[in-house]
Amino acid sequence: MKLTNFSIRRPVFTLVAMTLFLLLGVISLTNIPLKLIPDIDPPIGAVVTSYDDASPQEVVDQVSRPMEESLSTLPGLNNISSISMEGSSLTLLEFSWATSIDDVENDIITSMNQTPLPDGAGTPQFLKFDPSQFPIIQLSLSSSGDIDELSELVRDLEQELLKVDGVGSIDSLGDVVDEIQVSLNQDELESFGLTQDEVAGAISAHNVTQPGGSVRSGDFELTTRVLFELADVEDIENIVVSQDPETGDDVTVADVATVELTSENSSVITRTNQDTSILMSVQQQSDANTAEVSSQFSERLNDLLDEDRYSDVDTAMLFDQGEFIEEAISNVSLALIAGGVFAMLVLFAFLRSFKTPLLIGIAIPFSVIVTFVLLYFTNFSLNIMTLGGLALGIGMLVDNSIVVIENIYRHLSMKKDPARAARDGAKEVAGAITASTLTTVSVFLPVIFITGIVGNLFREFALTVSFSLFASLLVALTVVPMLAARWLKEPEENLEEKRQESRFVRTFDKSARWSLRHRFGIIFITFLLLGGGAAGVYTVGTEFLPTTDEGFFQVEIEMENGTPLEDTFAVIENVEDVLDAYSEIEDYTSVTGSGGQEDNVLGGGGGDEGFIYVSMVPFSERNVSTAEFAEEVRREIERAAEDAEEVTIQLEASFGGNPNTYSFDVTDTNSNRLEEAVETIQEELEDMNEFQEVTNDRADTVPEVQVEIDAEAAREEGLTPADVANAVNSIMRGTTATQIVTEDDDVYEVRVQYQEEFIEDIEALEDLLIRNGEGGYVALADISDIEEGEGPVQINRINQEDAVQFSLQYRTQYTQGEINQLVQSTLDDLDLEEETTISTTGDQQLFDDAIGDLVMALILAIVFVYLVMAAQFESLKYPFVIMFSVPLVVIGVAIGLTVTQTPVSVMSFIGFIVLAGIVVNNAIVLVDYINKQKEAGMKSYDAIVTGVKDRARPIFMTAATTILGLVPLAAGIGEGTELQQPLAITVIGGLISGTFLTLFLIPVLYSFFDKETRNLNKKYVTPDGQLVPAYLLDERYTSDQAGERQRMITGRSPEEDADFEEFYREEPEPPHEEEPPYLEEGEYREVTGETTWEIEGQRDDHATDSEELPSRKKRHKADDMTREELLRMLERIVERNKRKDD
Repeated sequence: MKLTNFSIRRPVFTLVAMTLFLLLGVISLTNIPLKLIPDIDPPIGAVVTSYDDASPQEVVDQVSRPMEESLSTLPGLNNISSISMEGSSLTLLEFSWATSIDDVENDIITSMNQTPLPDGAGTPQFLKFDPSQFPIIQLSLSSSGDIDELSELVRDLEQELLKVDGVGSIDSLGDVVDEIQVSLNQDELESFGLTQDEVAGAISAHNVTQPGGSVRSGDFELTTRVLFELADVEDIENIVVSQDPETGDDVTVADVATVELTSENSSVITRTNQDTSILMSVQQQSDANTAEVSSQFSERLNDLLDEDRYSDVDTAMLFDQGEFIEEAISNVSLALIAGGVFAMLVLFAFLRSFKTPLLIGIAIPFSVIVTFVLLYFTNFSLNIMTLGGLALGIGMLVDNSIVVIENIYRHLSMKKDPARAARDGAKEVAGAITASTLTTVSVFLPVIFITGIVGNLFREFALTVSFSLFASLLVALTVVPMLAARWLKEPEENLEEKRQESRFVRTFDKSARWSLRHRFGIIFITFLLLGGGAAGVYTVGTEFLPTTDEGFFQVEIEMENGTPLEDTFAVIENVEDVLDAYSEIEDYTSVTGSGGQEDNVLGGGGGDEGFIYVSMVPFSERNVSTAEFAEEVRREIERAAEDAEEVTIQLEASFGGNPNTYSFDVTDTNSNRLEEAVETIQEELEDMNEFQEVTNDRADTVPEVQVEIDAEAAREEGLTPADVANAVNSIMRGTTATQIVTEDDDVYEVRVQYQEEFIEDIEALEDLLIRNGEGGYVALADISDIEEGEGPVQINRINQEDAVQFSLQYRTQYTQGEINQLVQSTLDDLDLEEETTISTTGDQQLFDDAIGDLVMALILAIVFVYLVMAAQFESLKYPFVIMFSVPLVVIGVAIGLTVTQTPVSVMSFIGFIVLAGIVVNNAIVLVDYINKQKEAGMKSYDAIVTGVKDRARPIFMTAATTILGLVPLAAGIGEGTELQQPLAITVIGGLISGTFLTLFLIPVLYSFFDKETRNLNKKYVTPDGQLVPAYLLDERYTSDQAGERQRMITGRSPEEDADFEEFYREEPEPPHEEEPPYLEEGEYREVTGETTWEIEGQRDDHATDSEELPSRKKRHKADDMTREELLRMLERIVERNKRKDD
């Protein structure tokens, strides 16, 4: 090749080019961002609409249904669903992956703004899915002081930490926020004829700051500001609200309420390791680098905590995604380096020299560096997928160089000078290694076009492997020949002769001959193994993606609806005592009750719910996984929380769904029919031992006091139902009047609410006074019916049908696939109505969606591999033979997955696709070498045997480097390697079986497709009556010789025997110029120089003297004879025939 010749002629130029690539690689590496996984931007949007004080059912009827109807016609929309809760509606829009959410944003906004909504509903808001909305850091802060002091310190920390580059927002939970509370006395309000709104309005009116235009002052024009500001509690108390109707005296706020600076009412208790604490949740900006933000945040936090004022503050890191990313990247990088070391050890073991392995090993670092350059210019990040791609390719990076250097050595043994040997050696195998590289890369082409989550995850993986392999091909055809021409010398001993005499070569020489003698046996055994392998794959189960051990899980405690906060906290304390006894736990933080809107980030619920977030010690310091530990501690937690209605332990995962969770939706257009189906399914699944928890979202209800307004009675009082509802809402929840700034620049909200005694229970609620239209007051009980009841927490709809989602927590010994089969068979046995639809969600839905794309990708990969080989070989026949090596991987894949108990996942399926491009490389090298030997004049049989014994060594070397390069990943040691582990196990198992069986099956199949060896196993008879296997014959014979021999055996001419007619008409083939490869000159030339003829099928009917021919038993025995044994047997037969003739 010109490129190879140029690199050999211009070594300095080649070295300069290498140096430039290395410099670019180092610069690129320092600028490539670190991420856990590639960026995934699912085309998901949401429309949020508020409808204050409306029940979930009212939200469905008045907001969610109209919004669904307006949005359902959007282009590219796959699914539309809604969640209706008290006072709000959330409509989720899932578009096809071919649709960009930015392209349809204007259409969404137009449709939602045109939706008819009731009075009182807020303006709909559109939100795009943004992964940065999820916290990247969660930590707790505690101190020996009281909660007020800690809250103030935490607020100061927040202000400083918000200055860190990349930090978007910080939310705190459990901190105490001071506010000015104006607590109204209902009796005093009645006596002065006032309402809550009037008091709040008066306070707001006395805290004013407004612009007042501009005025001239000399030569300047100044703006004016009109202001009257409240500064403290006393200012609020002195505000005049009205006049006493009897005395005419001023009525101040102090006359109708108590005003005090106090902590806002909070219904949440947060503790860390059983100490009172505050939780902090950190979100990053949408375009920030997670690892960098995490590192800078932690550094700034530690600097602040070193200051004296924060010396009493202790922190516990619950979750740090940036730290996990760095740990995962580090572990995968170590696996990559270890794989490279193992690959080098393979080279030392096979080549048994120091210089040559180093020469080949240059391909590894150089290819990796070039890959970094390409990653940088394609805007890829360093994540566990791109590094996993490098780790997969680390063993293959030396494959091309191995083939080149091994062939250069062969040419050196031919007494060529190093430069000539380097040129000829590289040129001879350039086509083969280019074809093998293209076949490997071609399998990734379909993966690049896969859509959805799988496509986003594996696109960077596929391109990274492709980049590295192309880089290794460049090294093998330029750098390796250039260095070989200068480093390598003609060996002192004939390495080729020594290699031919080695036990390794002799073994494969015998195995090749044995395989060709037992072709149908080889094929039968292969099919038998394939059947067993295919059956074995079905026994390991399935899952979407492997669960990553992030060292974090949560415990959810759900009490009976309406349980007081104190009782829930008592149960949480019992669970904390259980967790405190385990050394595997580093920190745990509990959240009991609800602290407001910000709790949604951390999962806080009502007073009857509690959550415990558990952080494990580092992976290296424990000998159990997080999943195993959670399963182990589950029973103790359930005993400690025996008063709870439900205990759920949930593992956390950065991608995929919730581990050990199976979910499905039940939908129906009829709500009653849906309720019946849900009840039937719930009862059936609850009795199954495979599940730890069976829940559905319709079962979640909340106790409530239902105030049903009597519209007629309200009208008589001059009130509308809306007037009553607004008044009750303000009284029960309070209202914020204004915000004041003190002289010390402290900011406080002023909250106007009723004193606790007037709203503490139902009796007090009945006595609430509402001012009527005439200025008097009416009790709430006089215009409404008040009673206790339960209402749904939320109502779900999917594609404009009522829906209920089931969530099943299954035991860790089962796989997702097993649970899916179990649930589907159970649901099929239920007598549900046809209108009731059941559809899987979560990981199972993702797996089902992905598997169809992956199967198509596998088919296309096989087609692409075949087309590449057909173009390389200029033949359709030989690539067809080579493709039979692909099914052989099933055997090893089944063994690998079964032994390691690894379920079939998207990752293992990707490994199978990768194998389709790797395993054919061995067959390509073998078939290409056989063809080259035939072109040099060697007979087909000899070329096949020579190809196996000569190519077995490089084939095993390349396979061993790839296999051992993947061993660290297959071991799955450390966080982050779990995702790549199934892929590595799949490739290792498939490559072992594919490599070994290729050396047996491919020669056999090749012999069937080759004209000379097609009838290899047929028997021929010698002039002395002995059957001889065809592989011992040197040539076929003319029709005249055949006819003469036939007369000798059958007594009939060819014209008289129709069975010989076809052969009789064949044109004679020219005799072979070379000496017979198996018989020395003069040794029974009658075996090859006289007439022979196949008598298979003729023996019993036409043989005149059956005793002259070997029996069927002897015929089979002749297959296993050596040449010497066969000659001795022929000699005895000839002597016997002579005696009979005499």
